Amino acid sequence: MTSPAFLSPRGSWSGPIQRRALQPIVIGLIALAFLGVCGGARYTENTAMPFSIGEKLTYQVTLASGNKVGSATMWIEGPVDVRGTSTLLLRFDSRIRYLLLPAVSRSSSWFDPVAGASLRFLKQERNPLSHHDESVDLFPREKRWTSADGVSGQSQSNSPLDELSFMYFIRTLPMTPGATYRLDRHFDTARNPITVSIIRREVIPTPMGELHVIRVEMRVRDPQHYQGEGIIRIHLSDDACRLPVRIESTMPVIGTAVLSIASEQSPCKVS
Repeated sequence: MTSPAFLSPRGSWSGPIQRRALQPIVIGLIALAFLGVCGGARYTENTAMPFSIGEKLTYQVTLASGNKVGSATMWIEGPVDVRGTSTLLLRFDSRIRYLLLPAVSRSSSWFDPVAGASLRFLKQERNPLSHHDESVDLFPREKRWTSADGVSGQSQSNSPLDELSFMYFIRTLPMTPGATYRLDRHFDTARNPITVSIIRREVIPTPMGELHVIRVEMRVRDPQHYQGEGIIRIHLSDDACRLPVRIESTMPVIGTAVLSIASEQSPCKVS
């Protein structure tokens, strides 16, 4: 069955998503190739993934009610050397203001795209009621990690991920509606398993117009933000680039928030 193309956005906006809508959609089993490559290899610009250095996505942040409360950005820098391995530096930054209370969240992940593993993770959350910091070094081949506060642990996988790199990794999975993937890939075993369910194809409104997407639900264990299990709903663009155009999650202070894509710069090309 052929994947539907994007609908033409309302207004006069024109950009990479709109241009890709006019091209055939090519969906490969990227994840299989992604996981099967030797971990000792190094990243090159020819590494087959739906994301790469230079990608930058900006979002409007709204409450479930639709009230706008801030903005967020996801982008990729690099390459950056970490202990002799060339990595992509994944970044996330959100700034919100709710009832005159400001909150900032920043995350960085140093991700080895060849081995499919995170090597380092930093996170800072600041709001008037609390603050939270994480600084973790991951050692995939040894299945272990250590944090700046002296805590250490073992990982279940030799390709561990953190919460930010997980958001990129799911873009490599085959997007077959009805499929569910059980992944013991979070570096902290207490956060496993994470399940990713491919729900269905949809058309959703965004600040960039109506877009064809694939709805994905990610069930996570994160005691910092959820009691028990939490659900992150992600709408990926229904093309080979799999851009996250809408993300619904829980954020500090404001609770459930919706990130809707407002602009994108992506080197990804549809063959």
